[in-house]
Amino acid sequence: MHEALTTDEPLAHGLKQRHLTMLGLGGVIGAGLFVGSGAGIAVAGPGIVLSYLIAGTIAMLVMRMLGEMSSAMPASGSFSVHAEKAIGRWAGFTVGWLYWFLLVVVLAVEATAAATIAHDWAPALPQWGWVLVFMVLFTLANLTAVRNFGEFEFWFAALKVGAIVLFLILGTLAVFGLLPDTDPVGLTHLTGDGGFLPNGWGGVISGVLAVVFAFGGLEVVTIAAAETDDPARAVGRAVRSAVVRILFFYVGSMLVIVTLLPWTAQQAGLSPYVTVLDSIGIPQAGQIMNIVVFVALLSALNANLYGASRMVFSLAERGEAPRGLLRISGGGVPRRAVLASVAFGFVSVLLNLKWPDSVFLYLLNSVGAVLLFVWALIAVSQLRLRRRIEREAPGTLTLRMWAFPWLTWATLAAMAGVLVLMLTDDTARPQVLWSSGATAAVLIVAGVRELRARRG
Repeated sequence: MHEALTTDEPLAHGLKQRHLTMLGLGGVIGAGLFVGSGAGIAVAGPGIVLSYLIAGTIAMLVMRMLGEMSSAMPASGSFSVHAEKAIGRWAGFTVGWLYWFLLVVVLAVEATAAATIAHDWAPALPQWGWVLVFMVLFTLANLTAVRNFGEFEFWFAALKVGAIVLFLILGTLAVFGLLPDTDPVGLTHLTGDGGFLPNGWGGVISGVLAVVFAFGGLEVVTIAAAETDDPARAVGRAVRSAVVRILFFYVGSMLVIVTLLPWTAQQAGLSPYVTVLDSIGIPQAGQIMNIVVFVALLSALNANLYGASRMVFSLAERGEAPRGLLRISGGGVPRRAVLASVAFGFVSVLLNLKWPDSVFLYLLNSVGAVLLFVWALIAVSQLRLRRRIEREAPGTLTLRMWAFPWLTWATLAAMAGVLVLMLTDDTARPQVLWSSGATAAVLIVAGVRELRARRG
């Protein structure tokens, strides 16, 4: 007999459609775009536009699969629940704990980076003090009603989206020479300076490796959908609106950057957005972008803490985490799950502050490729669940994956290709190896649990 496709969620339904839509838009517009995109431009040149298009297409297809399953089977554990129903308990356990581990480790990077910026503004408070302030602030926000998390994310995301839109407008005007003291640039920088692909297709592929992980974070939308009044409808609308607009923001802003300035003008460690704003005469461009990056980091920290708490709560619901984490407040918030995630996140922060180049570096490498493993399991789950949903509850398929199953298989092949390329890259190889080790450790625990359950 098949397990039921739907589950009743005990969490509060305090998120509104506007919260979810903006969470989908802002969830992946983070420091990886504003600062990290410079590394991609350095290896791909103007071809970085193609790198973002390829990486963004993979992310968009994964989100379409996840949207299909989440609209049919909304749950706070999202893809962990789907993997359990599609493949087995061991798969739900593995992907759930890996994703939780990824979030609490990345949370440390975001908290530390935000504290560095805040310390530059207000050096009287040490960096660890700022980390403490942020952790306490967002813990309190996540311990209260879920609508407070939604409001935080709504305004954080609105600022990031507004910054990107303003950048696109100013950049486009500068490209056509419509701003004071600017001349039309035409295609000079796209075709000159070594051509559109100065480092060939190899550079484009290296660019994909540099930028693909910047799209991580969209998954939180499907986790949050379970806490809306109409999860199936909400997740469908959020996924539809987010993926295309995010491709527009990412690819559009990269196109503006490499059209307006020579790709060789970008400096390592400096945001290409700052370089562009400086070139068109925007005063205090560096400080403006620092504010935007600061907000982006706090937004990601808030979203990751939320996503981690809901994932570990869902694991506890299914008996895959300590049952004590199931305690829910009167407002429908899983407070113990929030505190458990904060505790491990804070340990990660301390490791990052104390041993950034040793202990924490190994920890960070151990989650470096986990996002691709999670995406791959999402694709496998969708392959297995689609036929079952069509057979048992076809009315719930309100959002369908395009060209099923061919595009799902093509996406899996693309992700396998990225992993193979990472293995051939000296800087990315440790991430794959350490992440594979972490995955193997979780799989061993899952296997032992399965054996015990069968014997019991």
